[in-house]
Amino acid sequence: MPSNEKPTPTERFRAARDLLLELRDDHDLAHARFTWPEFDEFNWALDWFDVVARGNDRTALHVVGGQTEEQVSYAELSERSDRLANGLRAAGVRRGDALLMMLDNQLAVWESQLAAMKLGAVVVPTFTTVSAADLADRVERADIRHVVTTAELAAGMDWLPGRVTRICAGRLPGWLSLDDLRSAPAGFTPDRPTRADETLFLYFTSGTTSRPKLVRHTHVSYPVGHLSGMYWNGVRPGDVHLNVSAPGWAKHAWSSFFVPLNAEATVLSVTTSHARDLLDRVVAHGVTTFCAPPTVWRMLIQEDLRRWPVRLREAGSVGEPLNPEVIEQVRAAWGLTIRDGYGQTETTAQIGNSPSLPVRPGSMGKPLPGYDIVLVDPNTGEVGDEGEVCVNLSPRPLGVMPGYVDDEEKNAKTFAGGYYHTGDIAHRDADGYLHYVGRTDDVFKSYDHRISPFELESALLEHEAVAEAAVVPAPDPVGLVVPKAYVALAAGETADVETARRILDHTRATLAPHQWIRRLEFTALPKTTSGKIRRAELRARDVERAAGSPPAGSVEYLADELLDAALPAAPGIG
Repeated sequence: MPSNEKPTPTERFRAARDLLLELRDDHDLAHARFTWPEFDEFNWALDWFDVVARGNDRTALHVVGGQTEEQVSYAELSERSDRLANGLRAAGVRRGDALLMMLDNQLAVWESQLAAMKLGAVVVPTFTTVSAADLADRVERADIRHVVTTAELAAGMDWLPGRVTRICAGRLPGWLSLDDLRSAPAGFTPDRPTRADETLFLYFTSGTTSRPKLVRHTHVSYPVGHLSGMYWNGVRPGDVHLNVSAPGWAKHAWSSFFVPLNAEATVLSVTTSHARDLLDRVVAHGVTTFCAPPTVWRMLIQEDLRRWPVRLREAGSVGEPLNPEVIEQVRAAWGLTIRDGYGQTETTAQIGNSPSLPVRPGSMGKPLPGYDIVLVDPNTGEVGDEGEVCVNLSPRPLGVMPGYVDDEEKNAKTFAGGYYHTGDIAHRDADGYLHYVGRTDDVFKSYDHRISPFELESALLEHEAVAEAAVVPAPDPVGLVVPKAYVALAAGETADVETARRILDHTRATLAPHQWIRRLEFTALPKTTSGKIRRAELRARDVERAAGSPPAGSVEYLADELLDAALPAAPGIG
């Protein structure tokens, strides 16, 4: 390239990507040297994916679900998305139109997302189990103009406003068929260049206590921003990458779309609810990099992992902190360390144990390339070694959202003081590793001691009877609140007083006195559709119990009654 010519968007993106691949064995150097590429115009589908796909017969996508299996090369996926983009344009889809995509894991997800991106349409990913009320809310709040869904789900959507173009993967009277739209001519020409700041995604967050927020991402904030996730996952060109996630959630765009395709790897998508089937697929398809939420990892370790001779080089977990006990069981079986990563729908991966970092039990890792993380005291605003995890916005990382849609009050709070505020609390050790403490609304004080539910849950999970656990503050007449554990038992365990005594005795021997579990209840843990525990629902149960209205059929075990040595009236005080 002549010295007087500016690098193209593709060249700028590739240079940033290649630097991270080159420095994959030196986290601190990668963090010091990496800077986000700058773009006035950028369309990832056209400027990156199509360029990589040209004449490329390597497998881009392999979808395995039940009895069906679909596989396409980079070149084939590029052409199929070109045809679909032309078909969608003929059906009336225009730049800036909001297109709600509600599909399970199938080839149409990747085709539709690429096609919409090429057109400049705004994709509104939605999981297939969304309630009717939430779906109606999304259609209204996001001003949906087009819907792409399955024929089965489409059959119950007669209520859609007349402005909405109806498109289904399959055939249904009154709906356009994706198969027909794919038959449009090949060779796509955009109506104009895509500005980098144009909206690409609208995501509804999985709120557990309030109305879901509407997150906006641009044509650079997610496509380019996910270079940090590529670095954390450790995905390299030619890898076979499996991410366990359903379309509709941001994590699907993270690790089933941008991360592997940024790295020029193969995406493997597996749909199954059975641990053994998932493990069989990991072995059969030669998966080299694997990412799954803690819920899935906890399911997998119920099996004897030594029976599956995996070829994994990297394993990651994101969504909630992964307890050390799970990490140790996987390491013992496979000689592989699961590496925690941290990010939010509003951002890309911010913090993580990247492949070159020695993993410290319980640590989130270090800030990833492109992110400057500071810890801000929620009360004083002072920056120190403990506080709210905040992203320094000077300069602003590409992976941070522009903001929430139609919520200026929330935006002002979220971006106050020149930071993006995550709402999570952490502390930083002497070597720069960050350690998760909890949500600002999950951490609580009991007898004047601050309690991190995560630390108590990790101790609970060390016990063989515990499959899952959640700790919440329960009302107490003396301590204001005390730690209460909700426990889902491992297979073969009995929910009775003896099991409760064993678990409580274990926590007494493991935790400091001010952390001791004072109450315990066996139950199935309520979760969001993305697998996160609904702690607010558990807290509400105990408020009802304190008011004299315990949930029907619930049994609460009290440590003061079951343990041989009574707990101090005020642990650690006096």
